[in-house]
Order: sequence, then C-alpha cells, then structure tokens
Amino acid sequence: MQEEETNPRRSRGRPQVRSDEETLHVIVAAARAEFLSQDFGAVSMAAVAQRAGVSTKTLYRLVPTKADLFRQVVSARMERFLWDIDMGALEAMEPGDALTRLLTIFGDLTLGEEATAMYKLAMTESGRFPEIAASFFEKAVQPTGHLIENWLVRQCDQGVLRLDDPAAASGMLRGMMLMEPQRAFLLCQQSLPDSEQIAARARACAELFLQGCRT
Repeated sequence: MQEEETNPRRSRGRPQVRSDEETLHVIVAAARAEFLSQDFGAVSMAAVAQRAGVSTKTLYRLVPTKADLFRQVVSARMERFLWDIDMGALEAMEPGDALTRLLTIFGDLTLGEEATAMYKLAMTESGRFPEIAASFFEKAVQPTGHLIENWLVRQCDQGVLRLDDPAAASGMLRGMMLMEPQRAFLLCQQSLPDSEQIAARARACAELFLQGCRT
C-alpha cells in the first residue's frame, strides 16, 4: 500500500512579500511625490507605479483612478494631523492654552509646504478636474473645520464660551490662522511661516477670539 503523503504541498508562484496595506502605503508616497512635482493632468498612473516599484495592474487594483490617488494622498496627510491631536489633553488645559494648541497643530498642517502645494494644486486644477477640488474639501477642509467646531461646542456646553453658531466661529478661527500667510505666500510676497511664527500666530488668534466670546 502506498504511504500517505505527510508533507504539505508548496504553493505555486512567488510568495507575496508585502500586504496590500503596505503596498498601498508605498503607492500613496509615490503619488504624493508625483503630485508635488507637476500638474495633476501631467501625472500618469504609469509614472506612479514606476516610482512605487509596482506593476500598473497592482496599482489599478488598489487605486482605480488618479482622482482616487489624490484622495488617498490627502487622507494620509489628514490622518497624521488627527494623530497629533490629543483631545483628552486639550480638555485638561485652560481654554486659552487648549485653543492655542489646537490652532498651532492646524497651522502646522495648513501652512506647511506640502499642504500649501496640495491646496494650490486643487485650486488651480479645479476647472479641469473638479473632482480633486471636491476631494480636498471633503478630506481636508471639512474634517479640520468639524474638529475645531466640536471643541467650541464642548466649551459652550461647559459654560466657558457663548457662541450662536460654532460652525461659523470655526471658519472664522481657521481664516484668522490661515488666510493672510497663505495668500501672501501664493502671491509670492513672503515665505511660509516657520513653526515659531505659527505658534505665535496661534496664541494671538486664540486670545483675540476668546476675548470676544468668553462668558
């Protein structure tokens, strides 16, 4: 009688060296580099695949369109921003310090070279590619606005602040932090602020805002 085979059969083909999640991380990094180096229309999926060291078949399987690639790049940056925010620590701070911390993190995100370049890309290409402007608004603008709005709502619930419209107040706060420095940079009138300047602006904006709405 023939003996039964006890050793498991080896699977055919090359073993997978990394997971889809790891591969997607590499693809997003490659796409970010491509988007930061040229216009959206000039970026090709083949170039992203080549930079990432993957086949175009793998790229299209994980990220079907170039608009999806842009969305993934923006989402990855937002995840890093949200990771920097410890809401529990903010709750333990005095409101002025907490708002300063929140605005500083927001400023580090939005006034950095990469975020400013992605914003410029979304704005300048919005006519030809409205989907990337929509993605930037959905994945970057709205989450930061909601986060600051939620903090303001909690302060109102605790009786610290008095605001008729926390959502509108969140927009005003973000405008105070962002608009003037970013506009001056995009119009080639000055460089982007460094971390020390961002922190100082955050403190000034927080104090000015709180003076107007403290109970």
